[in-house]
Amino acid sequence: MKELLVAVLVAVIQLGAMWLGSRIRRRLPEHHLSSDTKDAVKLAMGLVTTMTALILGLLVSSAKNTYDTARSEVMQMATKVAYVDRMLALYGPEAAGTRRQLHDAIVEAVQRMWPDEEGVPAKLEPDTRTGDALFTAMHALAPQTDMQRDIKAQSIAILAEVGQLRTLLLVQSVRSISPPLLVAVVGWLTIIFLASSLVAPPTYTATIAMVAAVVSVSGALFLILELDQPFAGMIGISSEPMMVALTHLAR
Repeated sequence: MKELLVAVLVAVIQLGAMWLGSRIRRRLPEHHLSSDTKDAVKLAMGLVTTMTALILGLLVSSAKNTYDTARSEVMQMATKVAYVDRMLALYGPEAAGTRRQLHDAIVEAVQRMWPDEEGVPAKLEPDTRTGDALFTAMHALAPQTDMQRDIKAQSIAILAEVGQLRTLLLVQSVRSISPPLLVAVVGWLTIIFLASSLVAPPTYTATIAMVAAVVSVSGALFLILELDQPFAGMIGISSEPMMVALTHLAR
């Protein structure tokens, strides 16, 4: 919701810049609106527009990379958890209790990362007590065969990797987009729309085109802010990979 409010605020600022530019245009002397003046303004705004487009592209790329990285880590967690459960099933009935603990730990993790209640933020920090109990249960297994020893060693190593991925998600939850950089982009956009409205003809067609541009750049900033928070907002990462893993754990 905060991201949407920021996008709306940016749109209001740009529309205000357009309105201010049109008001100033009416008061300017005629020689300030000559073709040479308009060409000079367009040339200067072309440079600012190019810089703004470049920065916006970099921000979108950075935010998308943050989102894709977190999604990949969630899928890796789901894959590793399902694999450990399969290994414990091969271990034999002695690991039945450990499998139940693994299932309960994943259910608890899913509920924390994707809470059912609307408006409740995701809790990416792992439950250390549940994790410690699961590791203790894994180490308590007493293998009798070479296969059981291999399964125990592999399962413990993979669970450690799952714990590292969970901690990595917590560390990566800090925003990667710098607020000063966003403020600079909004400032450049304000200059662009202010200057463009000074030289734009006072027609409905030009106004509609500029309003469409305002909506577009505000939408781009909204997407940047949304993608930078993968476990919140309207396009957050789905819990489906973990739910699929839970389905296999329940068998």
